[in-house]
Amino acid sequence: MNIHEHQAKDLYRQYGVPTGLGYAAFTVEEAVEAAKKLPGPVWVVKSQIHAGGRGKGKFKEAAAGTAGGVRIAKSVDEVKRNASEMLGNTLVTIQTGADGKKVQRLYIEDGSAIAKELYLSALVDRETSRVAFIASTEGGMDIETVAHDTPEKIFTMSIDPASGFMPFHGRKIAFALGLTGDLVNQCVGIIGNLYRMVVEKDMSMLEINPLVITKDNKLVALDGKMDFDSNALFRHKEIVALRDLSEEDPAEIEASKYDLSYVKLDGQIGCLVNGAGLAMATMDIIKLYGMEPANFLDVGGGATKEKVQEAFKIILRDSNVKGILVNIFGGIMRCDIIAEGVVAAARELGIKVPLVVRLEGTNVDLGKKIMAESGLKIIGADNLADAAKKITDEVKKMG
Repeated sequence: MNIHEHQAKDLYRQYGVPTGLGYAAFTVEEAVEAAKKLPGPVWVVKSQIHAGGRGKGKFKEAAAGTAGGVRIAKSVDEVKRNASEMLGNTLVTIQTGADGKKVQRLYIEDGSAIAKELYLSALVDRETSRVAFIASTEGGMDIETVAHDTPEKIFTMSIDPASGFMPFHGRKIAFALGLTGDLVNQCVGIIGNLYRMVVEKDMSMLEINPLVITKDNKLVALDGKMDFDSNALFRHKEIVALRDLSEEDPAEIEASKYDLSYVKLDGQIGCLVNGAGLAMATMDIIKLYGMEPANFLDVGGGATKEKVQEAFKIILRDSNVKGILVNIFGGIMRCDIIAEGVVAAARELGIKVPLVVRLEGTNVDLGKKIMAESGLKIIGADNLADAAKKITDEVKKMG
């Protein structure tokens, strides 16, 4: 689960991480009032969407001009004009795709006198099972280019959970960032507080770009992107309360109600699979056979007949879906339950696209019998390769 920058900065303040003063605004009037409460004489008007690259983004509407989703204003009137242009318009960035995201809230922040921009992030490193910090002296809007062209400028350090954060961790990052004097001490404090926040709030990822050195020699977090582990949200009602459903895909929201792991993609073949690893393998083999998956969908290990039906409904909401591949390996999951769900969904929804089902595992023969005797056009497959070939061939025949 992601949150907005202004919400992330509220968390910074709770954990003693220095950040700029600012206020969220949902209307032009609120933006003006926010600017009046800040010292000025420079303000920053920031679009609040769940995507990076806002500074270089472009608005679809001509009225928004060529300026990006993060703008400098040197008067309250400029704040008002920018807010008027940005609110309600669609911002397209490198991370939103061509459709972009509608800007429904802004963050009005007091301007900072920046001497240097740095980059800092923390994430859960799956390989080491540790929280890893990533730092670079080359912060700002071109960090992706830095990572691609000059990876030697990216410093990575993981923290052993057995020891937790120690001051030397902060000093190592400070030296990697080229900090000296009191800035080193500030960095040690910031890294310690960030590590505590990441662990206590069950974050998957935290990014500060830029972390700036101000002209009065202070380290300040000028941005905040945070992603929280969805599996741990039951422990954090205060984080769930920050969820902005308008920033999420409606199908993904619907899927979460039924404990389905669903991510919409841009392909033509819908996938219904149990197990994240098997789902990834299914997507890969669809690509191997020359087509693209329309989604990632993991029904989990304890799916019911009703859950399978809901999964089909979610897949078929996507108008790009031209065929569906069901790939189930029944361990805890019984193949006959899956078969009953497939048959019930096919009857209820009147599925008109090709449907290929590969079942293996517990009660597989019974599952195949249920589908064979259903009288429905369900294409069986012996293995994953056979299933991928059959569904791609069927979709290609449709043109």
